[in-house]
Amino acid sequence: MERINAASSHGHGHEQHGSHNGSHGSLKSYVIGFLLSIVLTVIPLVVVMNKMMSQTGTILLILVMAVLQFAVQLLFFMHLKEGENARWNIMALILGLIILLTIVAGSIWIMTYNAVAH
Repeated sequence: MERINAASSHGHGHEQHGSHNGSHGSLKSYVIGFLLSIVLTVIPLVVVMNKMMSQTGTILLILVMAVLQFAVQLLFFMHLKEGENARWNIMALILGLIILLTIVAGSIWIMTYNAVAH
């Protein structure tokens, strides 16, 4: 019992966690995110299983659904747009994506046009 009181007196009790509840989503937000995630997963699955599109179209659909799934995860579960640093979080994400795309595109360009390898 002494250990519990010591933890509470040092600010490690449950009172401190209550102040962060404003930055978490509601049950409705989580359910919407979950349903969107399921829909964005089932659509490409149905298209692939039923061969409804050409190979290029299927790959493009999968990529688009993956990007949308990424956005749903960030917005509904990671709460990217909530909180006091929402603008900085989005800017950091955009910078990270630009760096990632630069590295991937540069690597593909180097592998495609490397004169030494040919």
